[in-house]
Amino acid sequence: MKKVVLTLCLAVMGSFGASAQMKLSLADAIDLALSENPTVKVAELEVQRFDYVKRQTWGNLLPQLSAAGSYQRSIVKSEMRGGISFGADNTFAVQGDLSLPLFAPQVYRTMKLNDTQMAAAVEAARGSRIALVAEVKKAFYNILLAEQSLEVLRESEATVQRTVDDTELQYSHGLASEYDLLTAQVQLSNLRPTILQTETSIRLAKLLLKMYLSIPEQIEIEVEGQLDGMRDEVLAGTDGLTDDVSQNSDLRTLELQEELLRRQLKVANASRWPSLGAFGSATYTGNDMEPFMGMGADDGPKFFWTNPITVGVQLSVPIFAGLTKMNKSREIKNQIAQIALQRTYARQQVDVQMRSALNDLLTARETMFAQERTVAQARKAYSISDTRYRAGAGTILELNSAQLAQTQAQLNYSQAIYDYLSAKAEYDRIVGREK
Repeated sequence: MKKVVLTLCLAVMGSFGASAQMKLSLADAIDLALSENPTVKVAELEVQRFDYVKRQTWGNLLPQLSAAGSYQRSIVKSEMRGGISFGADNTFAVQGDLSLPLFAPQVYRTMKLNDTQMAAAVEAARGSRIALVAEVKKAFYNILLAEQSLEVLRESEATVQRTVDDTELQYSHGLASEYDLLTAQVQLSNLRPTILQTETSIRLAKLLLKMYLSIPEQIEIEVEGQLDGMRDEVLAGTDGLTDDVSQNSDLRTLELQEELLRRQLKVANASRWPSLGAFGSATYTGNDMEPFMGMGADDGPKFFWTNPITVGVQLSVPIFAGLTKMNKSREIKNQIAQIALQRTYARQQVDVQMRSALNDLLTARETMFAQERTVAQARKAYSISDTRYRAGAGTILELNSAQLAQTQAQLNYSQAIYDYLSAKAEYDRIVGREK
């Protein structure tokens, strides 16, 4: 569905020469990334490739049939004393060969190896999807944070602009000092670079999201939702948290790699076993022979056709191969020992990542609660300062300080929500959740 929407946007761009626009929810962005991102497509093609590999191995157990044909012309034939020659002037031959494995232990082991290779490719594809979903979520939340911050800064700019206008009016009537006016104007000027920087961060964040979704740069995107509106999601997100990492893609990949090496060891050991196969051959040969004396010499050359057919079985027993097979087995055992150590260390790393993610989640949630109270307090403090300043009982420094505290509290509140959602995306990646 999202691919159709993307196609329509491109069609609109081509028809009108203007930038198309897409509105994306978080679910839409994830679905589009999973269907269009090249990393996921490559992983899916890799799964398909190992399906073909398995079919190739299975084909080694099927009968193998081949055919060949030849023509031979004798320029000089062998002769005996008396002018008697042997051999044919023209020889036609057609041959067919059939072979069938009856006992092929190395092929059987290779088929088991292919199953493990397929499982590893499937897990790699799952890991790609999990990592991509986490990155898409973070990019999406980053856009929401930047847009929310821009909204807060613009509200602050409007508030400060109103203060500047009021101070200019008071200054013109001699009710405010030039210092108060300059202080208000400086605060307004200091906000504008921050607003420009935030606008730039929004554009960069959208470019990153477009890259994950494989959306052309010319298409404008608009994300749906507000960061502050996800407060309830933050509160509900701490339910059902677990430290179970059995589905972690990195750990499962290492497990499958170890299983893959064990399968390779069995394949290497199977090369020491005997193999048994059946074979058959059929040949149809035609020779034009010079007639011998007394055997129809007046009749001229005649073709003689033969069609021998042979069948049999062949037993192959490996005896000595220069110690290559033994050393191959030792090499694989060495790799198995290495991967076992890597798994142990990776499990420790994942456990640390899990504890860190859980700590980040709980810290961000408590920070959000604290900032939520701080925002309410800062708004009340600004309201009081504004009333005092307009009544002539407060100073411009007091008003500016209260306004900055309110802006910072609102930004910190949005940042706390973003930190939680980002930590939740990382937590989902660690525990192996695709969505």
